[in-house]
Parts: sequence; structure tokens; C-alpha cells
Amino acid sequence: MRTLRYSINVTLDGCCHHEAGLPPDEESMRYWTGQIEQADALLFGRVAYGMMESAWRKPATGQWPDWVAQWQLPFAEAIDRAPKHVVSSTLDEVDWNAELLRGDLRAAVMQLKEQPGGSLWVGGVALPTALAELGLIDEYEFVVQPVLAGHGPTLLAGLSERIELDLVDRREFRSGAVAVRYRPRPGDANAG
Repeated sequence: MRTLRYSINVTLDGCCHHEAGLPPDEESMRYWTGQIEQADALLFGRVAYGMMESAWRKPATGQWPDWVAQWQLPFAEAIDRAPKHVVSSTLDEVDWNAELLRGDLRAAVMQLKEQPGGSLWVGGVALPTALAELGLIDEYEFVVQPVLAGHGPTLLAGLSERIELDLVDRREFRSGAVAVRYRPRPGDANAG
């Protein structure tokens, strides 16, 4: 069974808006490139999918825009070619190596998890909260930015039950950010 990992950048005060933390640097982009390359497929909600597609879909010309720096190319290439699944009840179709998931969220995600392979990766804000509520997330990975945002959407806001976690990995970046990875504690009702 494939594992489902929720990965996101977050500020010290819990904000997970993509512009609230530190701007990406070479070290963080290498880290995220590695994480995406390890995943069998990416899972997004409608909003995260739209945001990632607008930033990281390779143009039809086959050339990346000038704003994509040389050190960002490995990440851009990795996310562009990755298979994607999009959970949405409002989109009629998706492309960009993507498949639209509709209907019962638990059943759809369990079907993805039951396929052979290693891992699935989910990003965003609303979808991961719904998946956590259903006990479908096997790992939580946060790159904690040394920033206090003071506003914006917060990590897993509205989660109805507490989820106890065990730390399984930790990595420090030169920027002061820290990547931490947790698994739900065995026996927790919301364990994936």
C-alpha cells in the first residue's frame, strides 16, 4: 500500500500561505525537488492545482520563462512531469498529466493508496485538512520557516480532533528553516 504524505511550508505561527514564508532558495528547492521525485503521484485540490499549474507548467513553447532561475529548473521539470490527481467537484476537466477525482473522497484516495508503488504526496490547505479528518495521511512533512506572518490561512485549521504525532525525521537548512516529518502515533484514531 502506498503512503500518503502531506508536505507544506509553514511559518512559525502556523501560516501556510505560499508567500508568507521565506522565498525559495537553492537549498530548499533541491529539498522539494527530491520530495516530488520520490512520489509516485501528486494529489491536489482545485486551488492548489491551479496555483501550481500556473507557476510550474512548462509553456507550449517548451522553454521555461525567464523568471525561472537555473537553480529552479530541476524542481520545475520534476513537478511538470509528475503524475497528478485533482480532487474537485467544480472542475469539468484537468490536464497537465492530471486525472480528476470525484465522488467519495475516502474511497477515491484509498483506491490510489491501494495501488502498487511507494508514496503519494499531497499539498495545499483545504484538501489535506479533509484527508487528516478521514485518517488518510500517513506522514506530515513541514518545512518550518523562521518567520512570523501574523495573518493568512493556518495549518490544518478547523481540524476537529487532535492527532498525536511521532517525529521521524528532522533537517536544518542554512536559512534557519527546519524540515520536520511526523507519523501519526500508532493507536491514534486519526492515524493513516
